[in-house]
Formats: sequence, C-alpha cells, structure tokens
Amino acid sequence: MYTSYIGKKFLKLYNKKNSTEYTAEQFFDEIFFNLFFTDESHLMHVSNSPFFQKPKEADIALHGSKSLAQLATLKSNIENDTPNMSIYVGAYAKDIGGTTSGQVSTINIEINSEEMYSSWIGEALAVGINGGFVMLIDNEDILWNLFLGWKFYRKFLNSTPNVKDKQIETWNGQWLCHCFSDDFDEEYPDDGLNINPESVQGKLAIPTVKWTTVILTLSKKFPNTQMTVYAYNLSQTNTTLGFINLYLHEIHEIYEVRDLLILDSEKTILSDSDIAKLEPLYNFKNACAFGTIGIKALEPAKLREYMPRGSTLYAQGKEFKFKDEDSYYQYNLFKIWIYAMLNKTELLQSASEIANSLIAIEKEDERGKKLFSTISKDVRESKNLKDFVDNLSKILEHTSESADSFKKCVENVLKMPTDLFPLFITLIRFEYAYQKSK
Repeated sequence: MYTSYIGKKFLKLYNKKNSTEYTAEQFFDEIFFNLFFTDESHLMHVSNSPFFQKPKEADIALHGSKSLAQLATLKSNIENDTPNMSIYVGAYAKDIGGTTSGQVSTINIEINSEEMYSSWIGEALAVGINGGFVMLIDNEDILWNLFLGWKFYRKFLNSTPNVKDKQIETWNGQWLCHCFSDDFDEEYPDDGLNINPESVQGKLAIPTVKWTTVILTLSKKFPNTQMTVYAYNLSQTNTTLGFINLYLHEIHEIYEVRDLLILDSEKTILSDSDIAKLEPLYNFKNACAFGTIGIKALEPAKLREYMPRGSTLYAQGKEFKFKDEDSYYQYNLFKIWIYAMLNKTELLQSASEIANSLIAIEKEDERGKKLFSTISKDVRESKNLKDFVDNLSKILEHTSESADSFKKCVENVLKMPTDLFPLFITLIRFEYAYQKSK
C-alpha cells in the first residue's frame, strides 16, 4: 500500500535528521502513539481499528489505561491477524463480506509488521482537500513540514473546546498552506494560523481546504516542479483516483502573469491570498479526469457565464458588469487565467487593440442608427474563428481605419489552437467591458 511507502520514506528521513535508527514499530510506540492516541481526543481515525473500539474493563485494568489497552490489541492483531484495513491502513477488508472486499486477493503477498506500522505513519501524512479526498505527496520537504505540524494539531485540540478530533488529514491541508505561506515564521510556527472551526452537527470541526488552494500553494513553493500525488478516499468503500501529475511549473504562470501585468491601480492587483480563493469550475475528482492537473484544471467557476453563447459548453454570453470591488477582483482573476492559458503576448495585445477599435468604431454611428454598434456586438459574440473573421470584415466594408490591427489579430489567431479561441474572444469581451466602464 502506498501509505506504507510514504511512511517508510518519512521514517528514513526522520532517522537521517535525528541520527536515530527507529523501526516503524519503535517510532509508533515511542513517538506516534503518545502524540496521537494517549489523550482521549485522538488525532486520526482508522475504521474498525482497536483505537476505534472500546476495550474491555479487564484489559484496561491489566494495561493501566484505555489507550494502552487499545495499543496492546493493535500489536496483537498486527502480529497474529491477517493484514486488513483495521491494522494496515489503506488495505482491504478482512473478508469478502466487507464493503472493500473487492481488493481481497488469493495471491499470497508477504506483508510484515514493518509495512503495517508504516501505513499508520503514512496516512498521518496525507493532505485532506475538499470533496472528501486526500493526497499522499512523495516529497521530503512536504513530509517533514507536515510532521512538524502534528504537535500543533494536538495543541489546537487541547486549546479549542468542543472541537471535533480525528481530523489529521484535514489539519494537514490547513498546516501545509500555512507553513508554505510567505508569512510563516519558523521561530513562532503557529503564529498567523487562523483556523475558524465550522459547526458540524452541533460540534465544531476544522474546515477542509479547497483543492485549488493546496495546488496553488505548492506551485508557489515549488514553481519549477512537476510533482506526483496519490489521491484517494478511505471510507466504507475505498475510492482511488490514482497517481496524478501536478504541473506546478504551469500553474505558477498565474503568479508570473499577475506580476507582469500593469494594472490601473494597486487595489486591483491580486494578492497571493486573493488568488488562493479561486473558485474552480471543476471539483477535484473531475480535475483528475484530465489525467494531469495544470492550468486548464484551474478554470474559474463563473468564467463561462461571460463566454459567447455557443462557443463552448455551458457558455451563457453575459455582459460583464463592473459594480463593486468584488467585480474588479473577478475581472482580474479571469484575465490572468486566460492570459496564462493563451501564453502569447501577441494575442493579449491583439485583444486589447480589438476592444479599443470596437469602442472607437461605435462612436461613428450616425444619430438614431446602430450599424457599427450592432457589428461590434456581433464581433464580441463570435462563436468561432470563421464568425470572428466574417464580422471583422463587415467593419472593413465601411471603414479601413483599423485594417492593420485587424489583419495582425487574424494572423495571430490563426496560429492559435482552435480550442483556445473562445478564451481569446472572451478576453476581448472583458477588455471591451473594462474600457467602457472607465
């Protein structure tokens, strides 16, 4: 199981950093168990494990406490029982009657106690994201920093009354975004960690971080990297999304484009925290269906409302309105994402020139007539490249004033992949709306 692989990788890193030689069982007994399970509120949950079961009073008396009795049962089960999900985290059901019995195999695979103890450590390093999925990330820097956050989760549980326990994966998502932020202070690690528990069935719970926030955070920390994660969910029925490549170098272009853009005022410049709030069109499971997660998977949720109707699926053709500060935030977020997707300066310049030309041409309308305004609208509602060229040609039938910029624009668009055309025309629409609002 991949949980074991991650657990063993971390343990090797831990031993190297601390000049120790812990086995997985020794690490579990001396460090992991004391932090995760000795307190009444546990840091993690493993279905049907001994820590999920109430021990007998006789066993509690024999071992001295409830947690020690549960630990003794776990050690006995690992030594004597068939490997299963209650002692080998991420594994299959104990028998074919379980809901995860589809993983049960007649192939005899030797699984020793080191594998099983390592799986607990590995699962405790999983990063929870919204949608119910978690990710295991094969990166030493990430694993080490997640480990450093464990003790602060214990501190958080002890200092926050009525908060739900057993949320280590959710905590890891919050901690990862915190410890890789620009404001993180290694001298005071939990300063600035603002977690506002949400009410869930009468009890407070740590909210799950959006998957886009985690991905964007990783792209800031590792801007020139392609990283592989293993995505899954462990519940009554285990779900595996598999190994997914994150094109962090591609996603980081959002920040690069933001930094390169010359915006009109400081208040419209998106901060890193603003970008991290991006609401995506796709949930994490659907994003994984691309096979890889890059800039395309981060398409903003409401963007298609403003794409020309018929140009792409779910496009609504709405006109963008600048009403308040939030609309400027949305405008800039849409804009930098489209810029990052198009990734060609000539296209960006052409979009601006076309928008300005349309506004100028509309002023040529004679009183009571809307000839150029109508053609301008047709240009902005072009569903495809052919419509776009035809509509520009209609303008040139009446005036040649913008002929050079139209010609240059068409030449640039012809070099562009056809599936990006709806984004280009949407960029014209945004540029047009912005110029008209001034």
